Amino acid sequence: MAKSNMLSHKVMIMLLACTLTLAVLPVSNASAAAVEDPPPPESGTSRISNERLETAWTRLQEVYVRQGEWLDRADALVERIQELIDRMEENGKDTAALQAALDAFERGLKDAHPVYESAKGIIYSHKGFDADGKVVDREQAVETLRELGGKIREVRQMFGEPGQALREAIRAYREARRQEAPGPQ
Repeated sequence: MAKSNMLSHKVMIMLLACTLTLAVLPVSNASAAAVEDPPPPESGTSRISNERLETAWTRLQEVYVRQGEWLDRADALVERIQELIDRMEENGKDTAALQAALDAFERGLKDAHPVYESAKGIIYSHKGFDADGKVVDREQAVETLRELGGKIREVRQMFGEPGQALREAIRAYREARRQEAPGPQ
């Protein structure tokens, strides 16, 4: 269940990143203007529909909320892992690698929280979007999407590598414990 949830989370993030990337790429095509045609827009974002911008805005807000929930759960997880490490140390187990990985993960989380909070300001100001998430200024909307997407990526990077290192340390510790334990005779 956890793997499928993690997989769907990764797929959703990848889809969001692809959508955002496609949404902000300038695309233009040349055509002759008829007498009654309006002048072409001056921005390179003219081909991005307001609907796509609004969809990307909604999705980024959803990712932001999920990321906040994950950060909250990660804080509780750090406490639980620390308690387990303390108990293992009391039992004479070598937990130096686990403790180092947990400390690095915890530092990443502490660094990620202020960046996450700064993204809240982007959401509350919602430049380029009205209160209902509708585009009111295309250029500002695109810039807001870029800023929020950047903050979300930055937060993910801050605890991504340390999180992977912590998982690897836990896996290595469990493997070492299995090799120490005598098998059934």
